[in-house]
Amino acid sequence: MNSSNLPTVSVVVIAYNDAGLVGEAVSSALAQGPVVAEVIAVNDASSDGTARVLDELAAAHPRLKVVHRAENSGGCGTPRNDGIAVASGTYVLFLDSDDVLPPGAADALVRTAEEHGAPVTVGAAVRRELPQHHDVPWMPGLYTPGDVIERPADRPELVRDTLCVNKLYARAFLQEHGLRFPDGRFVYEDFVFTARVLAAAPRIAVTGDLVYVWHVRRSAAQVSISLDRKDVGNWRARVEAHRTASRTLAAASPELGSACQVKFLEYDLRMYLRELGKDPGYQAAWWTLTREYLDTFAEADIESAAAHARWIVRVLRATATPPADVGRLTRLAAEPPRLLPPYAVGPTGAPVWSEELPVELDGLAGLPVAELPVTVDAEPAGRGAVRVRLHDLYGRLAEAGPRTVQLSFMPRAGAEPVLAQPVELRPDRSGGWIAVLPFRLADLAVTGRRQGLRRMQAWNVGVRVECADGSSVFTALRPQGRLLRRRALPSSRYGVLLAQPYRTGAGALALRLAPGAEGALYLVRNRLHRARAGREAG
Repeated sequence: MNSSNLPTVSVVVIAYNDAGLVGEAVSSALAQGPVVAEVIAVNDASSDGTARVLDELAAAHPRLKVVHRAENSGGCGTPRNDGIAVASGTYVLFLDSDDVLPPGAADALVRTAEEHGAPVTVGAAVRRELPQHHDVPWMPGLYTPGDVIERPADRPELVRDTLCVNKLYARAFLQEHGLRFPDGRFVYEDFVFTARVLAAAPRIAVTGDLVYVWHVRRSAAQVSISLDRKDVGNWRARVEAHRTASRTLAAASPELGSACQVKFLEYDLRMYLRELGKDPGYQAAWWTLTREYLDTFAEADIESAAAHARWIVRVLRATATPPADVGRLTRLAAEPPRLLPPYAVGPTGAPVWSEELPVELDGLAGLPVAELPVTVDAEPAGRGAVRVRLHDLYGRLAEAGPRTVQLSFMPRAGAEPVLAQPVELRPDRSGGWIAVLPFRLADLAVTGRRQGLRRMQAWNVGVRVECADGSSVFTALRPQGRLLRRRALPSSRYGVLLAQPYRTGAGALALRLAPGAEGALYLVRNRLHRARAGREAG
C-alpha cells in the first residue's frame, strides 16, 4: 500500500504569538505527503503576525485550513478541541507551533495503526535542545517497537508518557468516547487528555520510527510552560493536572490509578524538588503545597515508589517548613540521586535522614549497589589531575569492596562519552576511599573536536566505581574547593583552551571547553547571551 492509498490524517497545529516559528511547524506537516489530507492551524487570537503568516501559507497550500479564534482561550486545550471539531481525516495528529514533525512520521504512524487495527499508535519522540541540536529521547525503554498493547491496564507504566503529540488517534475513537482536552486556562492539559485516552482502554500499537521533535529553547524570551517554573503557580498547575488525571485513571483501572500516583512521586516530585532554588518564599510555598497534596496519597502508593522517592516523601511529611539541609534533599532528588553526608543513625541503629529529622531510610539495606545514592567529591590535585573521595553509605559500599574509579565525560550534544582509564581506589582515614585521576582537558577538547563538537563543548562529568563483588555504581561528581575556577590553558593544537568548570542546578560537576580563538569568542558571547536572557526573565 503506497502513501496515496493510506487513510488520511488531519494534523492539528495550535499557535499563539508564534509568527517566527509556526511556518516551520506547518511546513513540516505539509511535507508529510499525501497521507496528510489537511493541516488545520488554529490561531488562538494571536496579537503578533501569526495570523498573517498562516493566511499567506494557506493561500499557497490548499491543504492548509486556518481557524482564527476571536478570543484567546488561555491554554492549549481549547484550540486543539477546535481542530478536532473541524477535522475530516481518518486519523488526527497534534503539533505545537514551535515543534516539527520529522519526515515520514505520519506515514509510519498510519501504516502501524492500519496493520494492527489500533485506535492509538505511538512513536518515538525527542527533546531537541536548541541551538545545540542535542536530542534527548523521550521516555526511552518505555515502548518496544512492533509491540501491540491490548489494554493499557496490562501496562500500567504507560501513564509515564503524558505527551499527546507523539501519538496518532483514530478520529472515530475520539468521537465515540467524547475525548477532548480540558478547555480554557488549564495548564498541562495533555496530562488529562492522555489519562482520558488510557481510561478508554484502546489497543495501542508501537512504531519505532521517530515521529515528533520537541524543540526546547531554554534561552527564549518566553519559555514553554514545562520550563517556566519561576513561581509556585506552575507547580500548583501541575499538581492539579495530576490530581485530575489520577482520578480519571483510578475510576477506570485501580492499576492505572496507582501507577499514576507512583509516577508523580518518582518523576514530577523529584523534578521540581531538584530545581527548588534558594528563594525562601518560593521554598516555603512549594513545601506547603506539596505536603498538602502528599497527605492525599494512599500509603500503599508511597510504599510502591522507589526508595529515594519514599525517603523524600517522608522528610517532606516530617516537617511543616523546609529543613536547614533542604539543599541535601534536592541532591537526593537529582539524577542520579546522591545522599550527601553526614550519615546519621537512629536509636535502634537504623539509618535515618538526620539527627534533627530521624526519618528512617527504609529499604537501604536491600538496594542493589547500582541504585545506591552514593556521593563522590572532587577537588584539584595539581596540574591536570583531580582527587576524588568516595563516601561510604552506612557500610553498603564497604560490603561490596570498591576497587577502581573511572572518570566519564558525557557530551551534552549527543556525541559518544569519553572514558578515562580506571584508577585504583585506596582506603581513606575518613572511612571512605580516595584516588587521584588524570583530568586532561586539552586531550578532552581534541577528542571532542574529532567527534564533531565545534566551538564550545559542554560535558557532564561522572564516575563509575567498580567493586570486588562484581557490582558497580555510576554517579555525578560533587565539585569542591578551587575546582570550579575558570582557566585559560596553553594548547599546542589550539593556542589557547578556555575551560569553565561549573556546578549544575543539581550540584554536579560539568565543563565548558572552548578551543582556540573562535571557541573563546563563542564562550564569551554565550555567557553574555545567558546573562541577558536572565535579566530579561527577571
